[in-house]
Amino acid sequence: MVEEKENYLKSYESISKDLKYVTNSLSRLKIIATLYDGPKSMKGLTEDTGLSYSSVSSTMHKLELENFVYRQSSKYHLTNSMRMQIENVLELNKTIDVINKFFNILDKHLVDMIPNQSIAEIYLIGQASLIESGDIDAYRTYNYIENALMEANCVKCILPFYYESFTNQLDNLVKSNNPVEMMVSKEILHIFEEKSEIKNLSSFKKEDNLLLIVTDKVMILGLFKEDGSFDQNRLLISKNSNSLKWAVNLFENFKNLNK
Repeated sequence: MVEEKENYLKSYESISKDLKYVTNSLSRLKIIATLYDGPKSMKGLTEDTGLSYSSVSSTMHKLELENFVYRQSSKYHLTNSMRMQIENVLELNKTIDVINKFFNILDKHLVDMIPNQSIAEIYLIGQASLIESGDIDAYRTYNYIENALMEANCVKCILPFYYESFTNQLDNLVKSNNPVEMMVSKEILHIFEEKSEIKNLSSFKKEDNLLLIVTDKVMILGLFKEDGSFDQNRLLISKNSNSLKWAVNLFENFKNLNK
């Protein structure tokens, strides 16, 4: 199993640039996922992806230039090199399904902040759900985090900003002798050192921006937009054991990158 995982990560490293290119665009993502199931005509791609003809046409042109797809007998196919790279990655079919499922939070967000080891295991969060704030409940995501911290018995978290309510809940856990381990942005480390009861505290570089909270009950993941602002309106959440395992591994992988 360890050797299999190492081979998987080695394969992922070789295609990570291509995979990130695909996932950085909703159109590319949906088209590649559709073609992975088999060749499609332009009409078939338009119907299956729900994208406009002009969007599909423009995206296909770019994918052809990148040698990801080719056209034969009025149908588009994944190139052999692209298909071989995909098939060399363990569980990539599940990974594509997960990425496609959560394109609302991955598209136009800074996914590069997630370590490669965790990207390679992202299929583990297939049972996660996306929650969103809206006009009716503008603080839904923050309230969810606060409630999760209130119910927790232990917490590992990556916080890229200071929010007093979250810190108060974490302090309450510490005062009750419940384990709390936190990583925060280097720029705000001094704030937590001054105002927080948390002793198991370390920092990461500002550009490594993501939010992660994993308790004994739930995983919560938030990402930053491409413009550098935190997307406070969307969170990935899950109480599934595989998702919790993935989140703990993400925390450790992130921590190792910032030693």
